[in-house]
Order: sequence, then structure tokens, then C-alpha cells
Amino acid sequence: MGITTVEAANRYLQESYLPRFNAEFAVPAREPGSAFVPWIGGETLADILCEQYERTVSADNCVRFEGRTLQIPTDPHRCHYVKAKVRLHRYLDGRLAIFHGPKKLAEYDREDKRLPLSEAA
Repeated sequence: MGITTVEAANRYLQESYLPRFNAEFAVPAREPGSAFVPWIGGETLADILCEQYERTVSADNCVRFEGRTLQIPTDPHRCHYVKAKVRLHRYLDGRLAIFHGPKKLAEYDREDKRLPLSEAA
């Protein structure tokens, strides 16, 4: 073929390879419309598309993460979470949240200020 440059390789892909590949493998859709469907899962996508870390709650009911100390607030269902395994989420916008199982215990802004759970976004 004599292809020796990136430009020649790109030209070959565009003019020769892709048309032959598409002619061989392209299949028309059986029905009209989009194959994409909206997300209807129970979790928010932000809780799936975030960094997740496991931590053990310390004796002062706090979680330590990258030099930060995050206090777990009082909970009417449990006296404390000392020694409990929790999951810490770091979201794309820098917020942090602490979960015990599916229950969100607390959420913090980028400056570690606790956000009210009803208003946390």
C-alpha cells in the first residue's frame, strides 16, 4: 500500500477502508426510532458516575478522607455509626456524600460544609 504518513493513513481509512467496512457490516434498523431509552433506575446517575470509597467510621462518629474530617450528623434511627463501614461518594462537582447501605447520611459541599439532605443536589 505504501502508506508512510499519518495523513496517508487517515486518507486510506476515510476513502478506502471505511466505505468497504460499512458496505459489508452495515445493517438497516428493523424499525424506525431510537434505540436509546431514558434512565429509570432507582439510583441517580450522579451516584453511579462518581468515585466511591469505603471507610470505617471512627470513635468520634467521623469519616476521614484525604486529610478531611467529615462528621456524621445525628440520626433518629441509630445512635452512632462508630466502626460501621460506610461508602463515601465524590461527585464530579466536588461534593462528598456518606452512605450507609442505600441511606445517604450526609452530604458536603467543596468546602466541607454540610448540606441539608433535602436541599443537597
